Amino acid sequence: MTFRLTSSLCLVAATLVTAGPCDIYAAGETPCAAAHSTTRALFSAYTGSLYQIKRGSDGATTNIAPLSAGGVANAAAQDAFCASTTCTITTIFDQTGLGNHLTQAPPGGAGSGTDPNGFDNLAAADGAPATLNGQKAYGVFISPGTGYRNDATTGIAIGDTAEGIYAVFDGTHYNNRCCFDYGNAEPSNDDTGNGHMEAIYFGNGGDGGAGSGPWIQADLENGLFSRGTTASNPGLPTMSSRFVTAIIKGQPGMWEIRGGDGASGGLSTFYSGGRPGGGYNPMHKEGAIVLGIGGDNSNRAQGTFYEGAMTFGFPSDATENLVQANIVAARYAATSLTSGPAIIVGSAVSLRATTACCANRFISHQGATISNQIVNTTSTTALKLSASWTVVAGLANSGCISFLSRDTAKSYIRHFNFQLLVNADDGTQLFKEDATFCPQAGKNGQGNSLRSWSYPTHYFRHFNGILYAASNGGPQDFDATFSFNDDVSWVVSAAFA
Repeated sequence: MTFRLTSSLCLVAATLVTAGPCDIYAAGETPCAAAHSTTRALFSAYTGSLYQIKRGSDGATTNIAPLSAGGVANAAAQDAFCASTTCTITTIFDQTGLGNHLTQAPPGGAGSGTDPNGFDNLAAADGAPATLNGQKAYGVFISPGTGYRNDATTGIAIGDTAEGIYAVFDGTHYNNRCCFDYGNAEPSNDDTGNGHMEAIYFGNGGDGGAGSGPWIQADLENGLFSRGTTASNPGLPTMSSRFVTAIIKGQPGMWEIRGGDGASGGLSTFYSGGRPGGGYNPMHKEGAIVLGIGGDNSNRAQGTFYEGAMTFGFPSDATENLVQANIVAARYAATSLTSGPAIIVGSAVSLRATTACCANRFISHQGATISNQIVNTTSTTALKLSASWTVVAGLANSGCISFLSRDTAKSYIRHFNFQLLVNADDGTQLFKEDATFCPQAGKNGQGNSLRSWSYPTHYFRHFNGILYAASNGGPQDFDATFSFNDDVSWVVSAAFA
């Protein structure tokens, strides 16, 4: 489908009914050079694969396509494929036909991931559920250490060539680390100098703007810029809506930041002007694509990506305004992060293992260390208390839960280096995230499995008697796949004390 921006009123009517964002960009004579989304097709006629997932139980893969041409992803197919196991996203397909797919990011100049070859982690396939016009879909939940990349692209801007980039993010999931990016980077996986990147950055690092962030900024390499100088931009607002549309675009001599609420309203321009000095004018873009990481594989940031695209040429504001109207018309909305038997906020609970070896053992703690101990009605009061927890609303996300110790004041179960500990709340955002868990239906069919909110590939697991936040296959001994489903399934009952 092709439109031309000669009659904006007709185009609005047509595009919101039938077009996708990349149809709109094509109509504006700045077609998409890359188009990525795990939630929906970005072209009205697209019926191909959106993304590929890999199953933890047997390593099998499958591709997830839209339910219909131009439609929302087939989340039911994912749920069926991943039933009673875990899945990760291995590939996010480029919908343009140019083959600019995103896969597991390799190590780079700023460091590496945790697999044997140093590649970054893959995202949990179910870590970021949402709905679009009432239909369930999944975004890409990027935890620190997770990243995707393509270093051999076709048609992506290089040098000082003009381009535009848009993305839809979760405005509540971010940090101040480097770098949650989507856009143009170096194919060497290394920092090759000022002006060698042009990517959207989202978080509360960098120069920043008004409030405490997060902000939409540009990662231009060796700087997160909010305007044309290395200083904060008071006109750049905090963007904390649940869904955020973020735009960076550049052409010789100038660039812009635009953004808006991805669920309602229009776009605003937060910066439009000259490039920073010191190697950024002209630009030296190299044409790789990154998601969730910096150009040199700086991979300590976090965020959630739903959809995005990169264009040939510098899109007009009018074109982007229509893309924003299309995003709003998709009606992104949050949905439940939990499944399985309800664990009620305010209740006092104990959690029993279901592995055959240990079905009389409960999650308890001795000091900071959490283990599984034999507890019964004849146990001491102290042991009963150590195996009892008060359920509270999730400290980092109220859609999930946190577990407050009943014998240690203001202390919660949290993960630290993926071991579960009981620690006092220190008030930091990191602690709140480490102490937030999302109950799922038990992987072995019993009770619940308790998934980390901040690292949704990781679950409560007992291993040699100690409790960890473990993944289904990973670099640590406690990530072993053997008996994973049993070891991460817990029956929740009334507290011993």
